[in-house]
Amino acid sequence: MAEIIQKDGTWAFDGDALRLTPGRDKNVGLLRRTLGELVVPLGALAGISFEQGKRTGRLRLRLRDGADPLLHATGGRLAEPHDPYQLIVESDRYGVAEYFTEEVRTALLLDRIPADPVAGYLLPGPAVPLSVSAGDGTVSFDGERVRLEWNWKTEDAKAAAGTRILAVTDLTGVEWQPAAGLENGHLRFTVRNAPTKAPAKYDPNSVELWGFKKDPLMALVAAAVQARLPHPAAPVDDHPGGPGTGRPPALAPGPAPVPAPAEDSHDALLRRLRELGELHRSGVLTDEEFALAKQAILKRM
Repeated sequence: MAEIIQKDGTWAFDGDALRLTPGRDKNVGLLRRTLGELVVPLGALAGISFEQGKRTGRLRLRLRDGADPLLHATGGRLAEPHDPYQLIVESDRYGVAEYFTEEVRTALLLDRIPADPVAGYLLPGPAVPLSVSAGDGTVSFDGERVRLEWNWKTEDAKAAAGTRILAVTDLTGVEWQPAAGLENGHLRFTVRNAPTKAPAKYDPNSVELWGFKKDPLMALVAAAVQARLPHPAAPVDDHPGGPGTGRPPALAPGPAPVPAPAEDSHDALLRRLRELGELHRSGVLTDEEFALAKQAILKRM
């Protein structure tokens, strides 16, 4: 098991999944603290990197496209303090971070995890029920219905429509956009057969966000709803249950598997990597000897 403990959080890897626990440092973003611990299956990863700086470094996870409803709903717009897939590393722990990175990369290689997009969510999204107040309204979600309630700051024309109740089955999309500069952000729900291009200030299916502290929490609502919508890679019109049901169509038979070569196969090289790892852990191979031997095998793969 590989583990790195920092003020920013703790990351642990057991060979099958990564457990990401936010720290209690004041610089940890509100979204990360509210989201809590994340368990990311190895199969959801596309890669990992470690970047060194003069005072601190940064571990970053790259997930496969479509694996996480939070990343899909936010479209890569989560700022650094709120991104659960980044960890700030103190300079005295660079060695541990490099070891952690190598362990995850080796596991991805041994398990032959592809980096291409997935056809279904591999993370469940935030737990429900959820209720967040920010901007000009409060959004609550119980797993089946979204409830939009307005406050005294809501535009009169929008508030006049009263509380909105949206069933998940009537939604085709959700988007969280943070405020940037002089531009306000929004949490917008797209309702089937009732699209709107009105600004969030006037749209009864949107909450306008002004860049305040709780704005990022609206991204959790977006992710929870997104997790219950059909996956973006799933065909819509071909679902047996009708459009928007999220039921995958029958799978067409794939191509016949290609037999692996008898000698110097991928499996044989993977076994050799495992053996080298055991020799290195037991002290038979030095760090330099292990690195050279591993590099030679990876070139052959």
